[in-house]
Amino acid sequence: MEGSITLSIDKHIAVITFSHPVHNSMPGYLLSDLAAHIKKAGENPDVHVIVLSSGGDRTFCAGASFDELITITNSEDGKKFFLGFAHVINAMRKCPKIIICRVHGKAIGGGVGIAAAADYCMATNYGTIKLSELALGIGPFVIGPAVERKIGLSAFSQLALNATEWQTAIWAKEKGLYHEVFDSIEQLDAYVDELSQRLAATSSSALLALKQALWHDTQHWDQLLEERAGISGRLVITEASQKAIRESKIV
Repeated sequence: MEGSITLSIDKHIAVITFSHPVHNSMPGYLLSDLAAHIKKAGENPDVHVIVLSSGGDRTFCAGASFDELITITNSEDGKKFFLGFAHVINAMRKCPKIIICRVHGKAIGGGVGIAAAADYCMATNYGTIKLSELALGIGPFVIGPAVERKIGLSAFSQLALNATEWQTAIWAKEKGLYHEVFDSIEQLDAYVDELSQRLAATSSSALLALKQALWHDTQHWDQLLEERAGISGRLVITEASQKAIRESKIV
């Protein structure tokens, strides 16, 4: 049970930080904890804005835990695992508070999905991105709606089909995944602090109304992401997928 999720609240700003020693990869129990922490912060009347970040200094999130993926032997367990990412994305979507995402390093697979589900996302130049799922015989099905919503179908298709190629943080900003890109973590943190403080001082009613407007027409995502998790769950147990996962490096 490696890794952790922490939650701190100060001056109406909740900071949720997830970490895992293997490039901030996400096993099922961490995904469950992350969704629960987002829900908890969203329900706290003292919280006006949420900052989502991760530990370490090189990788924001490497996506699914390969150690867990190779233990999956049936489609039900596969669906259950991928529902973890669905629950995180839906928790971010339903959260009544604006969520700022701080991306200090590489984002792969599910990490890109988490960044895409934020309401405002900022990164450093080290925040390169890749959707590696197809190279693992799976495909970015669960995170697809969140990523496509942010960057459009054409850019999502490029990421999904060109599964072994990294795209730069500037590319991600041009496509709309990142709203700001900075040269250093210090600059990133300074802007995250400034924006979160400014939003925390804004009318909470106005922020809630804006949040609802930003996520208009996504009410069907509970069912959609569950269906997508089922697709990934069936694919991950195939011989081709298990072989690709065993032979792949996480970053």
